[in-house]
Amino acid sequence: MTEFPAGRPSGCPFEPAAGYTALRETSGPIKVSTPAGVDAWVLSRYDDVRSVLADTRLSSRSAPSAHVVPEADLEREVESGSILQNDGERHAHLRRLLTSEFTVKRVQALRPRIQQLVEDHLDAMLASEGPVDLVQAFALPIPSLVICELLGVPYADRDQFQRRSAILVSVDRPEDEVTRVSEELQQYMAGLVLAKLEQREDDLLSRLITRAEDQGNPLTVPELVSIGITLLIAGHETTANMIALSTLVLLRNPDQLNALRNDPALAPAAAEELLRYLSVVQFGLFRHVLDDLPLGDETIKAGEYLIAALSSGNRDESVFPNADQVDLSRKASAHLAFGFGPHQCLGQQLARVELQEVYTRLYRRIPTLRLAVPFEEIKFKDNTLVYGVTALPVTWDR
Repeated sequence: MTEFPAGRPSGCPFEPAAGYTALRETSGPIKVSTPAGVDAWVLSRYDDVRSVLADTRLSSRSAPSAHVVPEADLEREVESGSILQNDGERHAHLRRLLTSEFTVKRVQALRPRIQQLVEDHLDAMLASEGPVDLVQAFALPIPSLVICELLGVPYADRDQFQRRSAILVSVDRPEDEVTRVSEELQQYMAGLVLAKLEQREDDLLSRLITRAEDQGNPLTVPELVSIGITLLIAGHETTANMIALSTLVLLRNPDQLNALRNDPALAPAAAEELLRYLSVVQFGLFRHVLDDLPLGDETIKAGEYLIAALSSGNRDESVFPNADQVDLSRKASAHLAFGFGPHQCLGQQLARVELQEVYTRLYRRIPTLRLAVPFEEIKFKDNTLVYGVTALPVTWDR
């Protein structure tokens, strides 16, 4: 049996796993063996991926990508506060409690603060001497600061939660280390939640506590801890990797970078195209099949597993012509980078605004930005659920 296509083509770090192009040309889903020790059906076409992610016959209880974790416990009991793993009414209830925090209107109100953070970090970079690591100096701090301020998490604690987050999104860490780090992060968040239960402030966690109480269905401490950890990790991990990785893509495609630098109005389209092109949730979304699911010439049986390959769907030529080329003028807003259906990324509007502000400002403020090391020395995160680079040394003309 074919193994799940996790490895990228040699020398092509921006391309999805090798084999997806051939899979898209087949008649339907293909069954593969996975590192988790189970067989699963891979869906690689855009229409199929979009369709199944909206189908209520699928469960996300092992979300998002447990299939790439060796010997993962796929039947582990789902925490009642997990917005990623609950389905149906429980998931809808949690999402309703959070939706008002991530509306377009509320996120747009954050834009001036995000602009200020981008400018402040660019000022600090420009005042520095010698090359800097764009990850540590710029890409990681901006979304981290935003999510910390939004949640009410002290930014001074960033080192510990960023370190733990990096371990939790890895796919090859020892189980005992993952368990220990998970427990540490839970203890940290529990302390924060208890403090906010005692004294409410103007932050998301405090408003969430009050909103649930006002509806007559207060959230428990473990539920609030689960929600807080999910938002904290998701709120900085994906966007930080997108900022660094997309900058590297643009440096490798100077015509596209010049177009963006010369026309800041291109930033919203650039964000959508780079989200499509990179698909940083690199291993797709894992789902349990609850009821027989006809797909093409196959019927996926209840009890089987399915993988919706986001990166492959985003390279489907029938939807995105010349899909393997990055084209910032493309209308790519229908991409699958945020998933689709009831579990589509809750914070997508926030991610969009952060990326737009970075793309509007970074390349104009530092027009001679370039790599400070050969491209071949850049190390990529092949073993993490969210793709990116471990560091991005850059320099510019001073």
